[in-house]
Amino acid sequence: MNREVWNERYRGADLVWGSGPNRFLVEVADSLTPGRALDVACGEGRNAIWLAGNGWAATGVDFSAAGLDKGRRLAAERGVSVTWIEADVTAWEPPGEYDLIAAMYVHLPAGVRRTVHATLVAALAPGGSLLVVGHDRTNLTDGFGGPPDPDILFTPEEIAAELAPLTISRSERVTREVETEHGMRQAIDTLVLAERTA
Repeated sequence: MNREVWNERYRGADLVWGSGPNRFLVEVADSLTPGRALDVACGEGRNAIWLAGNGWAATGVDFSAAGLDKGRRLAAERGVSVTWIEADVTAWEPPGEYDLIAAMYVHLPAGVRRTVHATLVAALAPGGSLLVVGHDRTNLTDGFGGPPDPDILFTPEEIAAELAPLTISRSERVTREVETEHGMRQAIDTLVLAERTA
């Protein structure tokens, strides 16, 4: 995980991940009452911006200044307000509690990931939801795209165990279509949704 590598990646004119929100986040957030939302390692901020446009008080945190600059511009173009925080999520403490926390494709070594997840669990408000989505380890052999390093990939079982003591409402492998120069391919992701019920 290198800040300058990501800054360089986000400095181009085009949006790296597109401007639309992740479909799994939309699916989850559409069933919730808007409150305070946190987009972890938000990159160019597409998910935080979508949340803000749908009634959430959204915060996006990322260590890439270039990514956050793009997020600010896109938010201004869409007329929405997002709180942007430049910080390394592996060492950052969220300011307060959130009703929805989204950690989308945050791939870290297992020990670091567990620490980040413990921090996010602690930042979840009573009744809040924590959504983790990322490239599943089986994607290496059976899917398309994503990081080639198995040490930063994961499984639904691993993520569900890391989100204790929350209540796990979904823990599964999901597929998504990826458009390539050779046609549509399928990527395999882990999706875990957890809630603070007590």
